[in-house]
Amino acid sequence: MNLANRITLARIFLVPIIMLFLLVNVKFPHIRIEQFSITYNQIIAALIFIVAASTDSLDGYIARKRKLVTNLGKLLDPLADKLLVSAVLISLVEMNKVDAWIVIVIISREFAVTGLRQIALLEGSVIAASKWGKWKTAAQITAIIALLINNFPFAFINFRFDIVASWIAAIITIYSGFDYFIKNKHVINFSDQKQ
Repeated sequence: MNLANRITLARIFLVPIIMLFLLVNVKFPHIRIEQFSITYNQIIAALIFIVAASTDSLDGYIARKRKLVTNLGKLLDPLADKLLVSAVLISLVEMNKVDAWIVIVIISREFAVTGLRQIALLEGSVIAASKWGKWKTAAQITAIIALLINNFPFAFINFRFDIVASWIAAIITIYSGFDYFIKNKHVINFSDQKQ
């Protein structure tokens, strides 16, 4: 197994560790400053999430630079991304930090685009990541970090950046999903003609 795939696997293995810090009911001390409060376990979870999310670009860069692109890597990389984002978002719903509908929209889009990619693969073509797909990922990661750190530092000026970022992530997620389907509708039409 090459270095890029090991990094991708490490991202997958970090998912349960993040969830452990977020969901295990242990009394962690709080940091309190005026109207802002956060537990140490949330800080640790946020730091691990940032490390895990940053490996997404790293493993792809290493695979392309060293010519280590493999079928296993093509399978594991998007799976790792979806596991990381989905697990943390579901944990944030459990913690009452984000509305469930936003998480349902994001996860539903991921299933739909993955299905579209599977149809394309069966037809012998590959759907590359679009610029909107990349914006979607950046928006989701930004929203998740803001939610994990309890809207720091915006809590001091009473601006709900975490909620705004969540809405922006949901809107870009929806748009990027439509963008994939509109630009690749020939994949579905072609598949229907063969049946």
